[in-house]
Amino acid sequence: MNMRKIYIIFIIVVFIFLSCKTPPAAVEPAIIEIIEPGFTVTSIYIIQADIVVTAFEAVIKIDNPNDFAVELSSITYELFGNNRFWAGGRAGNIQQIPANTSGETRFTFEMNFINMPRQLLDDVIAMRQVNYRFKGQAEVRPVVIGASAFKTDFDCSGLSEVKRR
Repeated sequence: MNMRKIYIIFIIVVFIFLSCKTPPAAVEPAIIEIIEPGFTVTSIYIIQADIVVTAFEAVIKIDNPNDFAVELSSITYELFGNNRFWAGGRAGNIQQIPANTSGETRFTFEMNFINMPRQLLDDVIAMRQVNYRFKGQAEVRPVVIGASAFKTDFDCSGLSEVKRR
């Protein structure tokens, strides 16, 4: 056999081996299960009491049940006391909550007692528990590669003591 035939056979054999190579297996992205954070009003504080308008601070507990940190990048909320609208608003860059823990954030608001029923005024003056409802929407950013931010609605209610700061 001449050199040219050997060279052609060699190229064909190499080509066959290269074309028969198994392609690399596709890597499936990991599916991350994200559990929505929980929200609870832990307390309501009187910051400053005037004759008609009183300033309050609501302390909100945020539970992160996930195995990774989450960041609350914004929150839009409404707070009701004894079924009456107290306050609403929007806050940004709330905080980052580590995995499987809770964090707290605070919202200040004012209440004009002229617009409120007498029972709520009596409950606040006596510093009794107030029936609250805290609802809204939060933008949550999981602190994990490949996870996208999402919006979650929340609506929680219960009793909270009114305390003086």
